[in-house]
Amino acid sequence: MKKNVTIITTCLLTAVLAVTGCWAITKNNTESDPTPNQYANTITAPPVPQSMTFAGEEVPLDVYWVHEALDRELIVNCYQHSKTLRILKLSTRYFPTIEKILKEEGVPDDFKYLCVAESGLENVTSPANAGGYWQFILSTAKVYGLEVSNDVDERCHLEKSTRAACKYLKKMKNQFGSWTMAAAGYNRGDGGLQAAVDDQQVHEYWDMWLNNETSRYLYRILSFKLIFENPQEYGVKLCPSQMYHPIETKTVTVTSTIASLPRFAEEHHVTYRELRNLNPWIRNNKLTVASGKSYEIELPKHPKSDYRDLYKDCENPYLNLGATE
Repeated sequence: MKKNVTIITTCLLTAVLAVTGCWAITKNNTESDPTPNQYANTITAPPVPQSMTFAGEEVPLDVYWVHEALDRELIVNCYQHSKTLRILKLSTRYFPTIEKILKEEGVPDDFKYLCVAESGLENVTSPANAGGYWQFILSTAKVYGLEVSNDVDERCHLEKSTRAACKYLKKMKNQFGSWTMAAAGYNRGDGGLQAAVDDQQVHEYWDMWLNNETSRYLYRILSFKLIFENPQEYGVKLCPSQMYHPIETKTVTVTSTIASLPRFAEEHHVTYRELRNLNPWIRNNKLTVASGKSYEIELPKHPKSDYRDLYKDCENPYLNLGATE
């Protein structure tokens, strides 16, 4: 009996010591380990301005639903890091061309952000089969003079599609009376937006009840405008050397069919990859040229350029994307 009592007592003492030791280790680790907040990302609400304009037209941010709708899109685009960062990097390559054409066509500069909202400055195809930088559907592309064939898709031609978008936007500006409504019509379609205007007897985008996509559309554009023009205020830190700079090219005019574009590239001492990168409107490994027609193919002035020659740094540690020279 005494032997059993001794064994039980020994086991109890061992258990107490083990628990005490574990508690001490846990306590020490708790005291030395950083709190979870030291590792967590700080989540802050992006600032919504008290006032702003789109294409020279005032945005009524004093109206609560306008304020909250813009707030929503700022949250989405500020915390969708990979996509927003990619677009910011691409902007320095494509904005110079887009801005030049917008100015020549008499379309406000803010519409470059419509292109951002449509495609992220990439040649993507939507579930509705809209394609290219400005996301034209096939029928609208043809109406505005863009060729779409087995070999060519000019929706993916930056200059030509931008000019076509300008024509479409100016047409809707004349129809609806404001650039804001023209932007809404670009997304909804002029027929769909006109039906909403007739039904609701409202002529201001901000006051209209529209489908979910178009209801959010202008606010997405506005959110990109704010982020691009105030990058540091919205948490963006990018050096100029991290941006994608324009590629210097030379133009070759083609007036006859090219049976093999890889061979054509080889003859011009460039890679086929570079040819396709610089001419995303080409859809095939050949180019059929009809009688009396011609195409302009862009080739690199400096094949296989060293990225260090393209992405030159400067003294300013962060690039202000909204700055003008």
